[in-house]
Amino acid sequence: MAEVDLDALHREMAAWRHDLHAHPEFGFEEKRTAAFVAEKLRAFGLEVAEGVGGTGVVGTLTRGSGNRAIALRADMDALRIAEQGTQAWRSRTPGTMHACGHDGHTAMLLGAAKLLAEEGDFDGTVRFIFQPAEEWGRGALAMLDDGLLERFPFEEIFGLHNMPGLPVGHFETRSGPVMSAEDNFEIVLKGLGGHAARPHAGQETLVAACALVVNLQTIVSRRLSPADIGVVSVTELITDGTRNALPGLARILGDCRSFRPEVSAAIEKEMRRIAEGTAQAYNVAAQVTYTREFVPLINDAALVDEAFAAARQILADDAVGIAAEPMTASEDFARFLAEVPGCFAFLGNGNSAPLHNPAYDFNDEGLLHGARFHAAVVRRRLPAL
Repeated sequence: MAEVDLDALHREMAAWRHDLHAHPEFGFEEKRTAAFVAEKLRAFGLEVAEGVGGTGVVGTLTRGSGNRAIALRADMDALRIAEQGTQAWRSRTPGTMHACGHDGHTAMLLGAAKLLAEEGDFDGTVRFIFQPAEEWGRGALAMLDDGLLERFPFEEIFGLHNMPGLPVGHFETRSGPVMSAEDNFEIVLKGLGGHAARPHAGQETLVAACALVVNLQTIVSRRLSPADIGVVSVTELITDGTRNALPGLARILGDCRSFRPEVSAAIEKEMRRIAEGTAQAYNVAAQVTYTREFVPLINDAALVDEAFAAARQILADDAVGIAAEPMTASEDFARFLAEVPGCFAFLGNGNSAPLHNPAYDFNDEGLLHGARFHAAVVRRRLPAL
């Protein structure tokens, strides 16, 4: 098969990325993005299934007679953030932007599909998974619930995410825990509001809420083992009070991070105990809602070694390294790793703005590295006979 002109492919991927960036879509709303992806995949000669898990797309490419299948995944959704960028391809959708680089992830996987379709040099089947709704942790489950593994079986899966602060052309990952679980909580305190001049006449909730926010900090500092990683963050405190009226209702919202189910369970148990005790001390009622949104992302050690080997085929040896420590951010790719072994890795985005920042933009210089990494993984895991 013909060898692909990599410079031309890079320019093409940049054009795709700019188009996707200019037309961002929130989770499960990625209709234009999915249609764009499906059109490109069909043009490359892949079999394409649309509407998997709502707006997900799966492309299938088979070469040779091998019966093994692996998967490569990219996320497609954008965030509810108003872009501050001034580039020509900035978002045309008010209040929505690609602030996490999913436009780049999609373009890199499309580039890998074109590269592998034209050059081949592997034996088996590759599933190209374009996932919706990663940002709120629902897209992978939706695809799995829609029969992803039964309809498009694969034995292992690989994914990439850009990383601001890591130089372009650099690659990092690690075996074992890589990214944390995310749990969300809401604690509602109910009492009896009243006049600000007569606090003794009611059961106001603001002082109780403030005490509870402080008390929740003891979960990590005093209730978890120092050997375990845990984070409890209160992010909102909302009441129905006003300038001269004490609130009778207070809502405390936030999230928790951990790497083991046992730690998540311990955080929830302690939170309920502390909420109930604090509420009783202040003569109000407490109701706790605790949900698990993301599971921990755990890389397979053997496939991490394969990812490192693939990265070294396309990047300098000193640009490929082990990530220093697990991250307490979360990633929906973990849902796939709970079903099959795999590896999630990070590719440098240079000195860009941070992820989820209104000034962020994916660095086009990393596009070709990502496409070539995906292709190198396929050729290692499905070697041509």
